[in-house]
Amino acid sequence: MVPLVLPSWHQGCNILRYILILLNIIRRYWCISIIFYVLFFSTSAWSKGPSELQTVQLFFENDLFGDTDKYYTNAVQITWLSNDLKRYKDDERLPEWSLPIIHSIIKAFPFSSEPGSVHNVGILLGQQIYTPSDIQTMKLIEAERPYAGFLYGGLALHSKTDAILDTLEIVLGVVGPAAKAEFAQNTVHDLRDIPTAKGWDNQLKNEPAIRFSWQRKWRLHSMELLDILDYDLISHAGLALGNVKTSGNAGGEIRFGYNIPKDFGSDVIRAGAGISAPVSADSKQGNTPWGMHLFASSQVEGVIHDIFLDGNTWEHSHSVEKKRLVADLSLGLAFNFDMFKLTYRHLFSTKQFDNQKQGHIIGSLTLTLSF
Repeated sequence: MVPLVLPSWHQGCNILRYILILLNIIRRYWCISIIFYVLFFSTSAWSKGPSELQTVQLFFENDLFGDTDKYYTNAVQITWLSNDLKRYKDDERLPEWSLPIIHSIIKAFPFSSEPGSVHNVGILLGQQIYTPSDIQTMKLIEAERPYAGFLYGGLALHSKTDAILDTLEIVLGVVGPAAKAEFAQNTVHDLRDIPTAKGWDNQLKNEPAIRFSWQRKWRLHSMELLDILDYDLISHAGLALGNVKTSGNAGGEIRFGYNIPKDFGSDVIRAGAGISAPVSADSKQGNTPWGMHLFASSQVEGVIHDIFLDGNTWEHSHSVEKKRLVADLSLGLAFNFDMFKLTYRHLFSTKQFDNQKQGHIIGSLTLTLSF
């Protein structure tokens, strides 16, 4: 059995404090955001149907929500998603030479090709930062996970019906000093006036990084309750292959609330992450433009290779003995208003390596804007 770490009373107070800060930010800047959106996007966006909208998703994940500064400590990612397409080549961002390669890759994976399925193309850019628990010593801590950074860009190909979403993701990047994780972390620490991390000289060496991933999501069940509340159930399974990570996963999400978007749920920054976009052209929300829902999700993952624990592939580097089976459980809250969606998720993960004293907690904040 894989144990999960639960928050202490002190951590719970910090969680509440950060949620209150978040709500205050929403209260102060929500009107400004709506005014900005009305001025610059409303004419074109509000006249479009859901299938005609492009979507931008901004992810921010950090363990400050768990009152720590260690392990998987920070990540950001931005994804630019196309409108619904009949064919991938209809996306003008894709160069002509890439289309035969894309179709060859798609044939190698299970991919939804049912009549009526539509497609989306996503372009993503992100950075992830990993550190040991003690970032104030300059010495190598052999029993702790290595310092590591991952800077990457990628292409995500989505195919969906009303009930199934397939995602194929191709990511290229770099692990090591070239990922600029030390600069990113210590710049933020300087701005926050907190001590900088001292052990980055021990980070993994530069290595080109590649990751192929496939994930399928199923909308299993949805039901309306009391004419105003809804709930639905979404499951997923996937694979990741590459020198960054090789693993398999399965999990699910349940949502309960008012005016839940008819999409495939929310996600975190992970291989083959899904999309927050409508499932079909007739999936407009109800009689009101806003909604709110609670959700709970879980995932179990079998890990064959993880460069951030196993170390560099071709050079000797710091490494630790990883756990082969890991799991996470998350609870969250999502607000949606017309073409805005704001999601906060509190994620509890099990131990990732043998000498890890306890599991880890992060917060994941996602802003989604369709236009």
